[in-house]
Amino acid sequence: MEEQLLITLISLFFFPVVSVLLLVIILASLGKSLGIRKRYVQFLLRVFEFGRVKIAHYKSTQAEEEEEKLDDEVIVENSNVKENGQTNLIRRDITLSATQGFIIPDSYIPSVDEIKKEFHLADTMYFAKCGMEAIIEDEVTKRFSAEELNSWNLLSRSNISGYHFISFRLTFLWCVGFLVRYFVLFPFRLIIAVLGVGWLIICTAFIGYLPEGRSKRALNEYVMLMCFRILARACSAIITFHDECNRSKNGICVANHTSPIDVIIMSVDNCYAMIGQSQGGLLGILQRAMARATAHIWFERSEAKDRNLVVNRLREHVQDKDKLPILIFPEGTCINNTSVMMFKKGSFEVGTTIYPVAIKYDPRFGDAFWNSSKQGMVAHLISIMTSWALVCDVWYLPPMSRKENELAVDFANRVKSEIASKGGLVDLEWDGQLKRMRAKASWREKQQENYSKLLKVE
Repeated sequence: MEEQLLITLISLFFFPVVSVLLLVIILASLGKSLGIRKRYVQFLLRVFEFGRVKIAHYKSTQAEEEEEKLDDEVIVENSNVKENGQTNLIRRDITLSATQGFIIPDSYIPSVDEIKKEFHLADTMYFAKCGMEAIIEDEVTKRFSAEELNSWNLLSRSNISGYHFISFRLTFLWCVGFLVRYFVLFPFRLIIAVLGVGWLIICTAFIGYLPEGRSKRALNEYVMLMCFRILARACSAIITFHDECNRSKNGICVANHTSPIDVIIMSVDNCYAMIGQSQGGLLGILQRAMARATAHIWFERSEAKDRNLVVNRLREHVQDKDKLPILIFPEGTCINNTSVMMFKKGSFEVGTTIYPVAIKYDPRFGDAFWNSSKQGMVAHLISIMTSWALVCDVWYLPPMSRKENELAVDFANRVKSEIASKGGLVDLEWDGQLKRMRAKASWREKQQENYSKLLKVE
């Protein structure tokens, strides 16, 4: 009797699940979709709107009880709202710059000559004030934390917490969403991810035995697109590509960086060669498997520090027109989907065409940002696979070339500015490695140099 019951349960659950998995994998392999994910996202938007209305009603009720206090908060909030939902708590009379020191607006002080003054010991208090302002709020460290949301998306990891306790219906929705994300979507996505990685290793191992030629390159491109599309389904990725006519076929493709998942997002629509440091573990297995199928650039730890060696390897790769375009993230670290930070100049010294790409995620459905200093890779992947979905837009920008007598740094800044403008991101000149390192001494010396210019000299 128990065996018969077990067989019945398997037939009721196992075969339908396997059928759905096979359908998803086959559709992903062919690059097709039934439109279920888009309907799923539209349904989520209606649920979020319901939650927003309930929260707004809750806030209005609280406002009636604390009207005077809330009025003061609303005045501060409305007067300091900045782009990308960021708020500015401090109104400064100077702007700090990584390359120019402190910048005094023309509207505030006409010229430097008019403010030349004698040295007073009290001047140090002004710089202490500026330092405290930078500690309380600056435009760098806020880029290394999760992006603030305008409304709650029913995820407990949201920056705005506690809303699931204000209403029975919201609590019920949150509980149902938790069960769906962790006990339905996550196991389903995990199985797809394991199958996608396994299929990638098997296919690249087979391709590695084929002789070099056009057939091998064509088969590798088909297999890479197929495998990465399967992996994208493991994140419920819904990607909208714009201006595909600017898609790179060779040269170097550069993009802003939010998460390691960016590689999967980009590889759904085009096949790329990768560049990076040789790794161990599962990532190392994937690197060696991909290297068997086509040319990638993997460096040992000691080689990665040799900038000239890296540039020469890049130049050799892009000069071979039969090789795939190289995908590079010049920021060198992940930024929280609100801005673009300083591009390293190495890839812009090669002297080839650059194909810029802007990637922008929709934070309402999940936080794609990876804070590597606080979260491991496995935890980040689990966070993504237990989110509602991964919705993003990808813009292919027109190819750009280095102008005559243009420095590599200026070329990198010009490309970065175009990416930021297209993706609706804040263009910052600061180095993203400030997440891990101390500020350079030259930056502090620049502030001192600027101050010395304000002093009267006999």
